[in-house]
Amino acid sequence: MTIVSHDTTPSMAAGLFVWGFGAVFYLLGFFHRVAPAVITGELMRDFQISAAALGNLSAFYFYSYVAMQIPTGILADRWGPRRLLTLGALVAAMGAVMFAWAPSLAWAAAGRLLIGGSVAVAFVCLLKLAASWFSPQRFAMVTGLALFCGIIGAVFAGTPLRIFVDQFGWRNVMLFSAATTVLIGAGTWLFVRDYPEEKGYRDFIPLPSHPAAKKDSGIIADVLHVFTYRNIVLLFVIPGGIVGCVLTFSGLWGVPYLTTLHGVSPTAAATLTSALLVAWAVGGPFFGWLSDRLRNRKKLYLIGCAISVSGWAALILVRDISLSMLIPLLVITGFSSGCMIISFAFAKESVPTHLAGTVSGVINMGVMAGPMILQPAVGWVLDRMWTGDMVMDVRMYDVVAYRSGFGLMLLWITASFFLLFFTRDTGCRQRVA
Repeated sequence: MTIVSHDTTPSMAAGLFVWGFGAVFYLLGFFHRVAPAVITGELMRDFQISAAALGNLSAFYFYSYVAMQIPTGILADRWGPRRLLTLGALVAAMGAVMFAWAPSLAWAAAGRLLIGGSVAVAFVCLLKLAASWFSPQRFAMVTGLALFCGIIGAVFAGTPLRIFVDQFGWRNVMLFSAATTVLIGAGTWLFVRDYPEEKGYRDFIPLPSHPAAKKDSGIIADVLHVFTYRNIVLLFVIPGGIVGCVLTFSGLWGVPYLTTLHGVSPTAAATLTSALLVAWAVGGPFFGWLSDRLRNRKKLYLIGCAISVSGWAALILVRDISLSMLIPLLVITGFSSGCMIISFAFAKESVPTHLAGTVSGVINMGVMAGPMILQPAVGWVLDRMWTGDMVMDVRMYDVVAYRSGFGLMLLWITASFFLLFFTRDTGCRQRVA
């Protein structure tokens, strides 16, 4: 039996082991987030729904996810990540079963609602575990690594999901994901601890920052407090434009758009959208690491966002874009979109340490507001421009309709870029009061 000294902070390996259970749960949450993108035909056919209804069904995940962000941040500060992650995994498994067995659209929506609300705890708990189990100098990098893990889940919801759905059916695949989630919840309860001291290590966080040592100012007071800082108001809006573009395209409408534009199969289209997600997964840790190294948040964020805006403008506005040009453009756009990960370190440093969980929930709420709003909004535009074409009881939309819907994405991410100019850089220094 290994004896751990209380004078020793946890190693990187020890931190990753504890943090990893939350990361796998986050991966599964991301899988469910974008899974509708490759089963649009099955969902529209099984439930006899239009594009707007499909966008709304997919967005039910985000409705509860966004609603849970502020409560999750506050509960993470007060109850700790271990209990929240375990409970979240069990509820997510229930939601996946409900979605898989749904006899109607209402039951499917209820399942998506349960999944979204329960996996909402994952990212904020990961940030709390990162702050506790890693040195402050590694926070932005580990946050980027969290995004990487999540997007791996999204990649599994691309081509691999399409292959498994073709083989076993989408309902059976969702049932398997539910069983996996239960196992993750059990592992979390057994092995995860909120603070290193609970496993015999010395904490990175000073004792006064622990929830039990701070004054309980009240939930509403904490939320109102974080919004008194200008950076938080701006960072609540900014990343939603970046993430909204990525998840509206790769998470729902990119696959049918690419099949319409280039005539490729759904599997090939899923591979193309997965390229965007993989690049995003790599970009997140890179931007987190580089912002830590350069001791600067704002300038690097601006550079990444500028490239992302340019990439989306080309993807949406350039006509007759070839497949040979499309692939590198998707990769560059996805990689640069990883700059949004800076939001979390930027926001954490902009408020006192005792509000770390609350501000993480607030920012993640803003992040997920992007796809929550844009997915059904693009679907609404598609239905407005539908010409009446149908194939196998599924509505078909032309390229003009898709580009009109995607114009909403371009408007938000452009606004995000200009709002970044009004933020104040923290210099990677934590605000103490």
